[in-house]
This record gives sequence, C-alpha cells and structure tokens, in this order.
Amino acid sequence: MSAHSPSPASKPNGKKGTASFIERSLEGAIFSSRWLQAPLYAGLIIAQLIYVCQFFRELWHLFATFFGPGKIEDISTGIMIGVLGLIDVVMVANLVIMVVIGGYETFVSRLDLEDKADKPEWLSHVNAGVLKIKLGTALISISSIHLLKTFIEVRELGFQIQNDAIKWQVVIHVIFLVSAIVLAWTDRIMMAGLREQAKH
Repeated sequence: MSAHSPSPASKPNGKKGTASFIERSLEGAIFSSRWLQAPLYAGLIIAQLIYVCQFFRELWHLFATFFGPGKIEDISTGIMIGVLGLIDVVMVANLVIMVVIGGYETFVSRLDLEDKADKPEWLSHVNAGVLKIKLGTALISISSIHLLKTFIEVRELGFQIQNDAIKWQVVIHVIFLVSAIVLAWTDRIMMAGLREQAKH
C-alpha cells in the first residue's frame, strides 16, 4: 500500500464528519425556525392597540348612553350592558397579551426580565400546560360576559336573539368550562408524573 493512500479507517470518519455537519446544520435551521413566529406576535401587539381604541369607543358610547334621553330603567340597563362590553374588551385584551408574552416566552425565546420590578408573577413559572389553562380560563370569562349580556338583554322589548341562539351560547360556555377542567386535570396528572420521576 502506498504511503500517501488513505487508511481504511479515515473514510468512515470523513463520511461521519460530513453527516454530522449536515445534521447540525439541519438541526440549527429547525431550531432557528421558531423565530418565524415572532412576526405573528408582533401582529397580535397591533391587534392589542386596536382593542385599546375599541375600549375608548365603548367608553364614549357609555357616556352617550348615560347623558342621552330615555327612561331611567332603560339607561340603567344600557349602562350595565356598556360596562359589560368594557369588561369584555379588557378580557380579550388580557387574553391577547397572555398569548403574546407567554407564547413568546415558551416557544420563541426567553424574555430577559430579571431586573424588571413589574415582571408578571405568572411569567416565572409559565409553560405550555400553564398557558393552556390560563387561556381556557380567559375564554370561560369572556363567554360568561357574553352570556350575562344576553341574559340582561332578554328583558328588553326589542330583543331579537332566538331561543336556539341562547341555547347554543349556554352549550358553548359549558364546553369551554369542561375543556378547561379537562386541561387542568391532564396537566395535574402530567406534573404528578414528573414529580414522581424527579423523586426516583
């Protein structure tokens, strides 16, 4: 064998090195693809700004209802519905900001907030399971607000929603409630399993 010919052991090592380089590059590209979600969260921030404008529109309408003409009972009902509308906007805005902060922290990159005194308390132990439970709870709250608005509007003479629509609102609310309970129960089982593994 010539002195300059490669040894039999050098060929597999070269192929292994090439395969390892390709594998590392592919894994790096897959891991970096999480940044494709960043523009989605930026879009949700713009949606949050739109909801801020919607809140002040609802507030202006509430002032118009309060100072407008009409019977005191109708004005009281209108104010109650207006306040529930404001709460609805706030609850949806909370849901959006929860998805933006929690989703970015969980799926894109950790937020460097160690020196922030006003860091949200729930962000310190956020994960996919906790985020799903919080989102489910927020959806239940929003559904409750819509259901309460419907029950208040039932007393008005010009109420247009049919009984089937009210029934479906109740059914959807119950589905949200059951889904949140199932998510919490599933997360509890998973955490119990992780704790058992940590003990062993």
